Amino acid sequence: MRFSVNIPNFGDFADAHTVARVARAAEEAGWDGLFFWDHVVHSKEQRRGQPFGDPWMLMTAAALATSRIKLGPLVTPVARRRPEQLARQVATLDSLSGGRVIFGAGLGGPIADEFGSFGDETDPRVLAERLDEGLDLMAAYWSGERVNHQGKHYRADGVELLPATVQRPRPPVWIAGYWPRKAPMRRAARWDGAVPLFAGANHGQAPAVEEVRELITFLNNQRADRTTPYDVIVGGISPSEDPRPLIEPLAEAGATWWDERQLITGPDFYRLDPVLHRINQGPPRLG
Repeated sequence: MRFSVNIPNFGDFADAHTVARVARAAEEAGWDGLFFWDHVVHSKEQRRGQPFGDPWMLMTAAALATSRIKLGPLVTPVARRRPEQLARQVATLDSLSGGRVIFGAGLGGPIADEFGSFGDETDPRVLAERLDEGLDLMAAYWSGERVNHQGKHYRADGVELLPATVQRPRPPVWIAGYWPRKAPMRRAARWDGAVPLFAGANHGQAPAVEEVRELITFLNNQRADRTTPYDVIVGGISPSEDPRPLIEPLAEAGATWWDERQLITGPDFYRLDPVLHRINQGPPRLG
């Protein structure tokens, strides 16, 4: 199992200098990844008055400050971006980091705040169509080859986006979604990993082992090729004394990453001091 730290792109982490400091600390403490939220307002009434940073600028600062840890968004709402612009941002960051990007994608939300506030589409079915079409188009762009595409939402006429990504054939793509909803996890099964959210476990709370086991069984049944590597990312707050009783059963169920997350119901998750304190303690020790 690998271990990552999860931070939002607002509050104290809106500042790129702070993020660079966090990234260096995470790498030095032995963490395997640092993953970022991608929001413009999040829940706008709750976040009113808080600064937000552009996640791609923040991840650039993190890449420049490190040499080993994986970096990426958890998660980017593809439907809120132009696929060609997003593909180029990912490829640039992959080059800058020396091939350390993991691309986390999802539908995005809260839909009313993040989309509706700016006059964008708010029908989840349409956003899901944009997500699927956008992901396929981005994978084509990352190849560096000429792309012709005429879809329901996007078009590309004989374009090449160079350079191609450092990672071949592309960076790993992880898909987020709520379990036990089947549609987002079917989508996740078509890519390289799943970042499930659970109705019974809020951000910062570890999911039940049985739910993780059921999800992984579903994913395995949906995957066309089970010989290729596949990641399942779960997370929460790991106990500082002995994390093994919490995390080892999740690893045995098939989870491959533990993503350290502060509780979203409190203020710690967007404040530097508690997050940096946990980072400096190092990742959970198992075995």
